[in-house]
Amino acid sequence: MSVKDNLKHIKSQLPDHVTLVAVSKTKPVSELMEAYDAGQRIFGENKIQEMAEKHEQMPKDIQWHMIGHVQRNKVKYMAEFVSLIHGVDSFKLLKEINKQAEKYDRVINCLLQIKIAEEDSKFGMSKNDAASLLQSDEFAALKHIKIVGVMGMATFTDDMMQIIKEFNNLKSAFDSLKSWQTENCHLETVSMGMSGDYQWAIESGSTMVRIGSSIFGPRNYH
Repeated sequence: MSVKDNLKHIKSQLPDHVTLVAVSKTKPVSELMEAYDAGQRIFGENKIQEMAEKHEQMPKDIQWHMIGHVQRNKVKYMAEFVSLIHGVDSFKLLKEINKQAEKYDRVINCLLQIKIAEEDSKFGMSKNDAASLLQSDEFAALKHIKIVGVMGMATFTDDMMQIIKEFNNLKSAFDSLKSWQTENCHLETVSMGMSGDYQWAIESGSTMVRIGSSIFGPRNYH
């Protein structure tokens, strides 16, 4: 099946309130353009350099989402154009995003990454850390970022019950943080679910899914 057909198939399965992020990491611009021509406007990358290069070459009505782990020293390369940063897992990173956004007189939307997986390799903060961050004066002082939701990655496992439990944990973190609304915090998005588990994620309350291989086929790792 073509990228266009894959995209059509997935979109037909998504409820209206769920946003599709087409995860295009390692894929050439030609394949992204197939998705673009089929109507897709939101693309997710996990390397800032690669995202910046694709942003240069592609139409400017695309929303670029940074879905990978973010190194603070690379934020400056995407601050001018990034639409949403999914993996914000520390106040230091938030401060850096705020600083770089200010240079372009922008407000950059961010998701707090909550650690829901039991694997040590997954990044993220605890629900309590997220609550403390949102209620701090230091956070209130950041005028060039806005926290618009939470993101989480489930454990890489075939155990469906564990994955669903972790998704439910993220949704309950979202629900408990949602009451905290300030000028730079308005929680609406729950970003969870990928090619293998997005249906379960949606049932657990996801409003944004990150799908790559089901659209573009297996990744090109060299």
